[in-house]
Amino acid sequence: MHIEPNDLWLFAKIADIGSFSKASVSIGLPKSTLSRRISRLEKQLGERLFQRTTRQLNLTEFGLKLLGHGRQIAEDVDAAVALAQHRQLQPSGVLRVSMPNDFANLVLLPLLAEFISQHPAITLEIDLSARRVDLLSEQYDLAIRMGDLPDDTTLAAKPVFRYTWGLYASNEYLDLHGVPEQPDDLCRHAVLQLLARQRDSQPLQLTRGDTAWSGTLPAKVTANSPELLVKLALRHLGIAASPMVYANAYVKTGRLLRVLPEWEFPTVTAWAVFPGRRLMPGKTRALLDFLEAGLSKLEWESLNL
Repeated sequence: MHIEPNDLWLFAKIADIGSFSKASVSIGLPKSTLSRRISRLEKQLGERLFQRTTRQLNLTEFGLKLLGHGRQIAEDVDAAVALAQHRQLQPSGVLRVSMPNDFANLVLLPLLAEFISQHPAITLEIDLSARRVDLLSEQYDLAIRMGDLPDDTTLAAKPVFRYTWGLYASNEYLDLHGVPEQPDDLCRHAVLQLLARQRDSQPLQLTRGDTAWSGTLPAKVTANSPELLVKLALRHLGIAASPMVYANAYVKTGRLLRVLPEWEFPTVTAWAVFPGRRLMPGKTRALLDFLEAGLSKLEWESLNL
């Protein structure tokens, strides 16, 4: 014998309300559907549950004995709904996130601190390694990834930040080696560049209005950390190609100057990547919404320094 638990739940609701018509309004199902489901349940059980007249709906002796089981199912369903609603209102649980070290420490640190304070029921587990984690097999909830993304139908992605890049050097370096006036002048300077995934230095691509310039320069240092490149520039060791958001703090204090400020780099997008074929948990939604709002403001401030 196979009994559908939903039918027991409906039976308990109808019995407690005392009317198929009123239960139809309360539950949101047509009266004919409720009648058909109860008739099917009675047929499966082999006994009647209700004694029906035109004016009254009474439980049979067997119906009275079964009512406790139906009510237990109804209580369990109500508890599950309440739990889900509570988690949406106050997200909780362990939230596993992967993101680049520089981005976490130089950009996200104040946002993460605020998020932790506002969501005490969420425990953050953050991986800052350079490797690209497998979100599904390693059970990560969200990852922050930079630049172009490979096609993957199992994942979804949303842009959360757009890096605008610039060239930066210290006053001491420029006093000693001169200030570049054109991109070609960079060939005579110590350039500190980001290391590509293929372990080659990234070609510089610059635009000024309708004019474009591209070139692979003999880099003095290549590294996969923009933070390191900025710190080397602070030590007067060259001209660093860096996201503005990493260098702006030093520009404000006068420790770094923007080189070739009229020339612009292509922007690089930071993506929030998450499993795309399942319902997003409330804890993940809370972090994603928080980052989108905070990083949008930060991006605007960076561009308008």
